[in-house]
Amino acid sequence: MNTSAPLPARQMVEGVKHVIAVSSAKGGVGKSTLAVNLAFAFQRIGFKVGLLDADIYGPSIPTMLGVNQEPHPDVMGRIRAVMAHNIPLMSIGFMVNPSQALAWRGPVLFQVLQQFFHEVKWVPYGEFLDFLVIDLPPGTGDVQLSMAQQIHVSGAVIVTTPQDVALSDVRRGVSLFQTANVPIIGVVENMSFFKCPHCGECTDIFDSGGAQRIATEFNVPLLGKIPLAPAIRACGDKGLPIVLAEPDSEHTARYVEVATRVKDALGVTPGISRRR
Repeated sequence: MNTSAPLPARQMVEGVKHVIAVSSAKGGVGKSTLAVNLAFAFQRIGFKVGLLDADIYGPSIPTMLGVNQEPHPDVMGRIRAVMAHNIPLMSIGFMVNPSQALAWRGPVLFQVLQQFFHEVKWVPYGEFLDFLVIDLPPGTGDVQLSMAQQIHVSGAVIVTTPQDVALSDVRRGVSLFQTANVPIIGVVENMSFFKCPHCGECTDIFDSGGAQRIATEFNVPLLGKIPLAPAIRACGDKGLPIVLAEPDSEHTARYVEVATRVKDALGVTPGISRRR
């Protein structure tokens, strides 16, 4: 990849109407699982969606979607997105050996992200995606800042688990987006509870009410609560998100509920949303 081009001014992603950043200030909270299932939930309710894996150091989208395909340029030299289940994807995981450790510093990282944001052809010329879902790496570092500097983001979805140790990190993540003038669409509480498949009793493995406290503190919506469910994990490991694998399940309904609340917050309707 060419890493010598200058950074562009903050701009729209070509062929994309709304960019949705999925973020967590702490690792291990299920952010990538949320991002993938959110993208397919958008597709399920009638939107055209793309998915960008911006976790340069730990890309997981190729594994979660069972895709191992090197992207190729189109006739205009743009990078063509890889397709999986009718959704265009891009990830550094398509371009490097899975066992290769990337030790890129800030300037190189910025240039790689610039190419992802501005040189990927998501749809055929003349067409548009309603949403581009970006799976950000955990934390509040170079990738988040680079995204905020380079592109217009319609809003961020913050993913957390209920316990206090995760919530303190969430506050830092929300503060970063506020400083960068990126709207917070709302909060999703992941691993919210465990529902026994035998008796139906719900147990709060990681405490309860944490995401609601954060949502109230920052005056943003609680978009949904996703349970700690073996089926969600198993589907991701098999390369088929649960929204596709079990479309009629309670878990899928929860992801669709989150997607519906995001599109309502942005005032977007399938087929008639317009670029800002």
